[in-house]
Amino acid sequence: MSKWLTKRTFLILVTALIAAAALFFILPVSIPLILALLTALIIDPLVKLVERKFKWKRKLSVISVFIFVVLLVSVGIYYSVTSLIGKIIQFTKDAPDYLNSLSGVWIDMQEKVFKYTSGMPSDIVKATQEQLTAALTSFKTSLLELLSYEKIIALASEIPNFLVSFIVFLIALFLFMLELPQLKQSAFNLLTDRTAEKVRYMTTKLNATVIGFMKAQLLVSFIILAVAFVGLLLIVPKYAVVMAIIIWIIDVIPILGSIIILAPWSLYEYVSGDVAMGTKLAILAAALLIIRRTVEPKVMGAQIGLSPLPTLIGMFIGLKLFGVLGFFIGPMVVILFTTAIEAGIIKMNFKI
Repeated sequence: MSKWLTKRTFLILVTALIAAAALFFILPVSIPLILALLTALIIDPLVKLVERKFKWKRKLSVISVFIFVVLLVSVGIYYSVTSLIGKIIQFTKDAPDYLNSLSGVWIDMQEKVFKYTSGMPSDIVKATQEQLTAALTSFKTSLLELLSYEKIIALASEIPNFLVSFIVFLIALFLFMLELPQLKQSAFNLLTDRTAEKVRYMTTKLNATVIGFMKAQLLVSFIILAVAFVGLLLIVPKYAVVMAIIIWIIDVIPILGSIIILAPWSLYEYVSGDVAMGTKLAILAAALLIIRRTVEPKVMGAQIGLSPLPTLIGMFIGLKLFGVLGFFIGPMVVILFTTAIEAGIIKMNFKI
């Protein structure tokens, strides 16, 4: 017991516990700062490239890269928001037609139910009608709750908080980009030469992991885009391009992904009476979900240096603990742990 319970080990343990407790209380309100630091680390290679390419000083390179990134993101947000507003305006204009269409579908479905249940006992017919009415009432209630005044006000009240967080993110990002070399040097000054060498090894491995992670996500997303486009080209050629792009963008959402688009679409086709179309869309949704859940762990494992099993476990546990961000945090924690073992920071050479 005395071999490992030294003063240094005790200090490390106490420091780790204090840091964990501090993170538990501070982390939820520090998301903009953490995202700014991570973004600065991701952008830093571009800053160094500008420094080498144009022989500029750090400050000038940071300012130029920061302006470029902000302009790029601003243009993307501008076109996304204007396009979304245009779609909303068009939807409000077409809403009466949609409602009339849904009413027609509902009446048609009731007629079909009456037709199919005409020869059945009256109790079964009555129970079926009650179930249909209950389903419609539940749908209307859910829709009204979603579009309720309180929900809209609550959503609008979060806009100032989001703007404040976004401004803090931008300021922190610029400052982190400026001070990143000094921050790294200050962190390494607290370490011994041996520990610093191990941390440098881990940093290099993590940088390669981040790049591999991004490559894996891009590769899987292109596979999803290709399959969705080919499938929709066979099912609904008229909307193949637009819907494939929408599915490609939405598919980044963990667990759900393309199901968000294809499941309601398939259900609508079933209710409308087009069983063949609904079945084809359901098959496409299942195919995309299977591709995402089977190909993604393998591709990601190959890119970040993990086997598919720990990659899948890391993604699942991270998703359960941290939500959507955990989908990305989980594999990073796994690779951080394995890299720490490789570097000798964490020793696992024991037997039970």
